[in-house]
Amino acid sequence: MNHRPATPRVRPRPPGPVEALRAHSAALRSHAERLRSVAADLGGRGPHADPLGVEVAALADRCAVAAGGLTLAAAQLAARRRPRRTAGPALPRAKSY
Repeated sequence: MNHRPATPRVRPRPPGPVEALRAHSAALRSHAERLRSVAADLGGRGPHADPLGVEVAALADRCAVAAGGLTLAAAQLAARRRPRRTAGPALPRAKSY
């Protein structure tokens, strides 16, 4: 019998919160672009296509706004996670009474 050592399974680490927010933002921007394309293609396809095109364009705008909000949240979270001091001893804690 030929026994080989077990190969360790490496699971990819889940993305951190900043990376996850950026990924969701990129996905929403992609959806917004596709929705705008669909809304443009609906023009002139009959009486019911015009109101549908307006609704699809509005949905694309909401996706774009949400993507901008996620990008802003990721930037704020990334700024908050940066170390504030690069060197030096820690400040002594105040005594609590």
